[in-house]
Amino acid sequence: MKIAGLVLFALSSGAVSAKPTFDEYLSTLRTESETLGFTEQTIDDAFNSITYRKKTIVHDKAQPERQKITLDSYIPRAVPDWKIKKARKLFDENKELLERIGKDFGVQPRFIVALWGVETNFGSYTGNFSTLSALATLAYDGRRETFFKKEFFAALKIIDEGHITTADMKGSWAGAMGQVQFMPSSFNAYAVDYNNDGKKDIWNSTEDALASAANYLKQAKWDDTYTWGRQVLLPDNYDATVSGLKLTKKLADWQELGIRTFEGKALPNVDLDASLIMPDGENGRIYLVYNNYKSIMRWNRSDYFATSVSHLSDTIKFRD
Repeated sequence: MKIAGLVLFALSSGAVSAKPTFDEYLSTLRTESETLGFTEQTIDDAFNSITYRKKTIVHDKAQPERQKITLDSYIPRAVPDWKIKKARKLFDENKELLERIGKDFGVQPRFIVALWGVETNFGSYTGNFSTLSALATLAYDGRRETFFKKEFFAALKIIDEGHITTADMKGSWAGAMGQVQFMPSSFNAYAVDYNNDGKKDIWNSTEDALASAANYLKQAKWDDTYTWGRQVLLPDNYDATVSGLKLTKKLADWQELGIRTFEGKALPNVDLDASLIMPDGENGRIYLVYNNYKSIMRWNRSDYFATSVSHLSDTIKFRD
């Protein structure tokens, strides 16, 4: 409730406490930051630059569109023809680098390019929000304060280690950064200084950005022996409850259940675990997906994201 212009919150005891102003919240956040051992220069630069970003909250609270979206309509928008052409061009232009990264991290290069393309249009759109301001604003808002405070401190660690300056640390409204859109905690876990210049620079260095993406997939148990999966057909009267990422069967077992390739042929005779997924229900696109698909889902837990990345990777490999 509001009293005399102050936003008030009821406590469990029944008492009422005024929510601090953003400046007061920043003061507390600064005190916490000081206890974590960051340099005085890092803290001064950071807190002198932070401003409340109302637009961040608008984005955070925006409701999803209430129109029916299916993979049949989503994939052509997420992976239009021009993006396929650009992906192939950049794959060819960066082939030497990509092959080296692929060998070092055990990830097929086409998947690295596909992630790059779906996330930021190959680094051309990485976001222009101040990362620290976005994270501080979201923490102050309170809906996921613990999460965003953790990311805020992770961002300070990146600055403190000299990988980027406060002024140059920019990204999405939610705090995702650089050409591969890592949250700060993901940066600290997976970012790589692949060009050996002393900085992990996923904003400006293509080498660092692509190697960091590959390292993420490697740590997510990627296996470059296999691909991501394939679109399949269901037999008539299939029990749709026998599906989902948590249910894993051998390809031979799916074959016995009547699952066939999208062309109507037998499944590959390979000893490989797979899950049957139906993102749009049994009348939509059906896929048998392997462990690599689940690795992509660790990056972004959306079947629409994962199938878009997978589709783009296939268009790089299979050309007319």
